[in-house]
Amino acid sequence: MRFRQTFGTANVTSLVERVSRFTVLQMNPDRTTARVMGYLAKVMRTLPLTARKSVTFDQGSELMDWPHLQAEVGTQTWFCDPQAPWQKVSVENLNKRARRYLPRDTPIAAISDRDMKSICDRLNGTPRKCLGWRTPTEAFAEQLRKLR
Repeated sequence: MRFRQTFGTANVTSLVERVSRFTVLQMNPDRTTARVMGYLAKVMRTLPLTARKSVTFDQGSELMDWPHLQAEVGTQTWFCDPQAPWQKVSVENLNKRARRYLPRDTPIAAISDRDMKSICDRLNGTPRKCLGWRTPTEAFAEQLRKLR
């Protein structure tokens, strides 16, 4: 997620698990590939191997180090086609939901890690019709139990 250019290069990396809609948001001080891929590797390493089989990215330049992520975490990497937002519907939907709390004119550097965690908790704690009115947290925990 990008913000007004007047606020600098800070942005938010948004991750969404396809089945459970579980959300992770991370603020980045800039869009360097080392920072973004380092954070993704850190998040993905916490999951069991069977829960990190693949990841799909858009065409952002911050994702250039994808081979390192693939080698380090053991995750197959895919890319959406350019100009094809329908191939990443889950993350587009997540970004729309997150914009309720992080509008484009938010001075992103003023958002703390605690604030970001609170936003994630709200998004993951909201029941969803597509999940049979379970929350993403409940659905993700159930998925992890099945994988172990």
